[in-house]
Amino acid sequence: MSDTFTFRVLATDGKARRGEISMPRGNIRTPAFMPVGTGGTVKAMYMDQVRALGSDIILGNTYHLMLRPGAERVARLGGLHEFARWPYPILTDSGGFQVMSLSALRKVREEGVTFRSHVDGEVHEMSPERSIEIQGLLDSDIQMQLDECIALPSPEKEIERAMELSLRWAERCKIAFGDQPGKAMFGIVQGGDNRRLRLRSAEALAAMGLKGYAVGGLAVGEPQEVMLDILDATCPALPANKPRYLMGVGTPDDILKSVARGIDMFDCVMPTRAGRHGLAFTRRGKINLKNARHAEDTRPLDEESDCPAARDYSRAYLHHLVKSGEALGGMLLTWNNLAYYQGLMADIRAAIEAGRLGERTAEIQEEWVRGDLPAL
Repeated sequence: MSDTFTFRVLATDGKARRGEISMPRGNIRTPAFMPVGTGGTVKAMYMDQVRALGSDIILGNTYHLMLRPGAERVARLGGLHEFARWPYPILTDSGGFQVMSLSALRKVREEGVTFRSHVDGEVHEMSPERSIEIQGLLDSDIQMQLDECIALPSPEKEIERAMELSLRWAERCKIAFGDQPGKAMFGIVQGGDNRRLRLRSAEALAAMGLKGYAVGGLAVGEPQEVMLDILDATCPALPANKPRYLMGVGTPDDILKSVARGIDMFDCVMPTRAGRHGLAFTRRGKINLKNARHAEDTRPLDEESDCPAARDYSRAYLHHLVKSGEALGGMLLTWNNLAYYQGLMADIRAAIEAGRLGERTAEIQEEWVRGDLPAL
């Protein structure tokens, strides 16, 4: 651990980086996957389970926490780490994505965004300064700038307008954040699916000298090849000595291909949301426990896994739990899924250190193709 925020690249394999972020609340091994703790909880998981699976950092959501229970209340209760009993690093997003996606009524202006809560209809205002203030009240370790994330596809002029506004908001967030030893504020590259605008955004943010950089506005329904093309254009323009975070991504395949392009950090609701809906991620690919073919299958999800949820429960039992709507089904499958994701990240880090990420990626993908049938 460090009294300051530092990032070191420990090994490279092509464009892929094996690194480490050091900060007062702990070290973050990269490439890293951050479980999403939207409202101060990683859904269906105990925090000690999340830690035991290998998570160095989790994500908290500014939008949801400002609505319930309120940032000022969390601050009075000791901050999000104490409130949620997670003493390790926390990254909070700015709330911008949720404002744009969840609020039926919103108005974006230079000053910020006015929106109506999806919870109770109350009107709120979120400026760049207020977003940073809320994240400070939550006492998160990595804070994100407020940005405008627009839907794709959109007209180029609209994408450019939102990107330029996000750059101006990044400057205001930087001023509001100030100098906070041991913490960091990341800027967010915007520009939709336009390589030219993405490059302009990346270069402008890099000139601000921030402690880290995110790529936002992707994984919103565009084809994977579009996302990868944008990363190919964006990552080389970001400082090599700063962490790079791809927001809201994604599938295991997305992660493998994005790491190969130089991404260091990921978050996604996919493993937890899928678990609550009966879908398991395994080294043999995805398994839908709702399917009737699992009703009398005595095999576990993965007999070689270190995770009890994957190793010790039959598919027949998991199928029963899912079909019966039992809460335990979602708990076990979420446990399995986060174990798989964190195991994948450990595998990726080891492969980069060994200089064989390409070969290991091919092996992982081949095992997905072979599927979940028992070996002959």
